[in-house]
Amino acid sequence: MDFALTDEQEDFVDAIRRYCDHECGTPDQRERLTDGYTEHHNATIYKEMAELGWLGLTIPEEYGGSGGTMLDACIFMEETSRALAPIGGYATTLIVASATKRFGTEEQKEEILGGIADGAVEAIAMTEPEAGSDVGALSTSAEAVNGGYVLNGQKVFCSNAHIADHILVVCRTTRSASKHEGLSMIWIPRDVDGLEVVPIDTMGGRDTNHLYFTDLEVPAEAVLGQVDQAWTQLMAGLNVERLILAATMLGIAQRVFDDVIVYVKERKQFDRPIGSFQALQHRIADMATDIEAARLMTRWVATMTDEDPDRMLPREASMVKLFVTEVARKAALDGMQMMGGYGYASEYDMERLVRSTLVSTIYGGTSEIQRNIIAKTFGL
Repeated sequence: MDFALTDEQEDFVDAIRRYCDHECGTPDQRERLTDGYTEHHNATIYKEMAELGWLGLTIPEEYGGSGGTMLDACIFMEETSRALAPIGGYATTLIVASATKRFGTEEQKEEILGGIADGAVEAIAMTEPEAGSDVGALSTSAEAVNGGYVLNGQKVFCSNAHIADHILVVCRTTRSASKHEGLSMIWIPRDVDGLEVVPIDTMGGRDTNHLYFTDLEVPAEAVLGQVDQAWTQLMAGLNVERLILAATMLGIAQRVFDDVIVYVKERKQFDRPIGSFQALQHRIADMATDIEAARLMTRWVATMTDEDPDRMLPREASMVKLFVTEVARKAALDGMQMMGGYGYASEYDMERLVRSTLVSTIYGGTSEIQRNIIAKTFGL
């Protein structure tokens, strides 16, 4: 299996790097674009990337995209994350795009996929106060009323809901003996009556939200896919979701490495650059090796996904999410340690990189859940 990039993909990488260097390549630019590092998404940068055709990478041409591959999208996510580009809305948008391509009606595809290619942000809501890793325990209800549905309940930790055009809500449409049955996916516009979006302040900034549904009415055509079949639909989309999160953290890990290399070459103690000490050299060697392994694993799973988008990859998708996020977290913590007090200071990016990697082993399925899934694929 050849993981080398094509000439076209290499040119794409160069284009992303040139754009990011120009638009968000300095700390001053990034601070201004993110309202003092509190917002993860800048609408102006995002719209410009849409105009360049980058947000429609995986969108079919008939809906305004370029019909590219998941490998292309992973390259884009790695490079924009490495550049610290403020496009935090892209990851959830790509997850929603994948579900829409697979299960959407023609009308839904035209609206959602076309909007994404033009720069729309989309969100998906699964987690509830009492349903985190155990998604099947969710209780937000969608009752069939007058040919449509009425939603009541609460979601939590919904990333990008406050900037999304739509939110894809996983809710319960039928009560049954199995908690995994009777779930449906339903589209709701962010500005609809009956929805309250309340941002959650976190150590990483403002990018996630509480959602409150109170007698929220939607038409029957708001259902994505089949009624009561959301669990099966969710399982079909896990390959893409976990791959997206891995590619994003791969870029963060690479940024950690890039920043550390510069620092240890410039910083001097005991009359020599600290990078000349074997203790740091060995840490850097291990970090570089882990990141290259993470890159190969990401491209491996992306390639398998592109070979057969309908193939379920529970083992490989969990492996890549587990491995890459753990590599990124360790790299960031090691980077902070090697930079000493400056790694903790907000004048450098390292402390923000640490914060972004810490949550990566939690969202999208914790590392513990990924290990459970991998073990199950071996009959354990």
